[in-house]
Amino acid sequence: MADLAHDPIDMGMHGGMGGWFRSRRRLPVSLVLERLGYALKTPLYASPLYRLARRRGSAGAVALAPPDPWPGNATRGFAMVHGDFAFAGQVISNPAPLWSPTGAGRWWLEEMHGFEWLRDLRAAGGDAARRRARELVADWIDRHERWTALAWRPDLVGTRLAAWLGGHDFFWASGDAQFQSRVMASALQQAHHLARALPGGLTGSVSFRAAKGLVYAGLALPGGEPWLERGIDLFGRELRRQILPDGGHAERSPATHLAILRDLVDLRAALAAAGRPAPSDLQVAIDAMVPVLRLYQHGDGGLALFNDTAPEEGWLVELALSRSGARIKPLMQAPQTGFQRLAAGRTLVLVDCGRPPRPGFDGHAHAGTLSFEMSVGRERLIVNCGAHPGDEGWRQVQRTTAAHSTLVIDDTNSSEILADGSIGRGPRVVLCRRQEVEGSLWLELSHDGYKHRYGLVHHRRLYLAAGGEELRGEDRLEGRGSAHSFAIRFHLHPQVQASLAQGNAAALLRLPGGSGWRLRCSGGEMAVEESIYLGRAGEMRRSQQIVVSGAVADDAVVKWGLRREGRRGPA
Repeated sequence: MADLAHDPIDMGMHGGMGGWFRSRRRLPVSLVLERLGYALKTPLYASPLYRLARRRGSAGAVALAPPDPWPGNATRGFAMVHGDFAFAGQVISNPAPLWSPTGAGRWWLEEMHGFEWLRDLRAAGGDAARRRARELVADWIDRHERWTALAWRPDLVGTRLAAWLGGHDFFWASGDAQFQSRVMASALQQAHHLARALPGGLTGSVSFRAAKGLVYAGLALPGGEPWLERGIDLFGRELRRQILPDGGHAERSPATHLAILRDLVDLRAALAAAGRPAPSDLQVAIDAMVPVLRLYQHGDGGLALFNDTAPEEGWLVELALSRSGARIKPLMQAPQTGFQRLAAGRTLVLVDCGRPPRPGFDGHAHAGTLSFEMSVGRERLIVNCGAHPGDEGWRQVQRTTAAHSTLVIDDTNSSEILADGSIGRGPRVVLCRRQEVEGSLWLELSHDGYKHRYGLVHHRRLYLAAGGEELRGEDRLEGRGSAHSFAIRFHLHPQVQASLAQGNAAALLRLPGGSGWRLRCSGGEMAVEESIYLGRAGEMRRSQQIVVSGAVADDAVVKWGLRREGRRGPA
């Protein structure tokens, strides 16, 4: 869902109008004006006259139930039947009040009001789950006839409309005539408001969510043709703004990239079900995004942990790829998005070598420039720490440079993370040069994120040997900064066991399948330290990290290498 950097609504969040302007001073003027316009209209939305104006009756039937093939979580659905709501890593039992319980985090509230959890109840199946879905929908309608900032936020309205219409056959069509009439009346009101509120200052992935709901309403609800045309126009606008020439998304987040691809595939399927042709730019975008999604995949099929991405089960990613219909190999490099993929033998290395996203698209950005992840076959070896979606404290920790497998100076982030969740001063020049010679792969990388504060530029060289049996690296700091310290971190997957050897000059890394790798270095002191791995559904797992540290000398250089040792058991 949206984060603070995407929220055009809560003017009090940053200290009134002055704080509102300060937090958005880096945004494009057009976007600031859109958000200001939306904020100025909120008193109108909250007025009784506006509520009367958006009433459009309840007559008519749903013309189309858009297909929704995405699986839900049956375990979570059963828990909801019994009153336990688990969203964004936070579990609340019998929430009171239901839609804004005490202690609920912002992400929990967004998921609750978005209704995508209807899939979980559908996966649980049975009359009890269906009744629970109808009870919750009816209760939301009872309590949210009046506009409120969260419940009627454009991206949440769009998400909710898509969830209600996509779940029509599960909960809506099986209700009595009175229930169906009430849901229809509410859906019409929400669609009417959404059409008036958009674009509403939305940017990034949430703008697709809002437009998707408007398209679904246009296809499914009586008198919806103008909504359909408006929604398709908004989709086209956002595709041109957000999908980069190499097919990557402007937010540079593998998880967000996957979510948008799913929305585009859903839109295409809904139009096909209605017998309407898909716009040509929609299919072009799907075809362009698929190879970038494959670039982000590790050997286990899941996504690399860059920029607010948590470990995703590989079969869910494959389902999205399958539904896209595009049979395309992964890109090896996405220069505009800023990622590289090195593959040799069974070894895979994924590297973040791009600038932070531009203002307005940086709410998911981490300070992880030049970080990398490495997997061997289906086993992850070197990782970043991942993402915790529901805890603001952990979210700030996992966005730091120290939470990534790269170099950090004085425990300071290479990109400034501002209080409103956006990115401040960070690397302005990030360079990447790739060479391939007889099956071996070289990357020459650098960024100037530390130049303003410390006068230092970080250079990183990576070399993956043909056959994938060795990865060599060199980290160099260019400039004069001897009063500072550096640490090069190699975060390990929780299933990897590490131990020091050779008088702390090397570390032995053992993967769960039995294969081993030896990490050697020169130019710094090596230590094994504790780390944390933020996994699926907000789970936290203890892990280890190898840290190579030292004092910054003029043109400090650390050379390191990972070499595969003898195998034991299957890889």
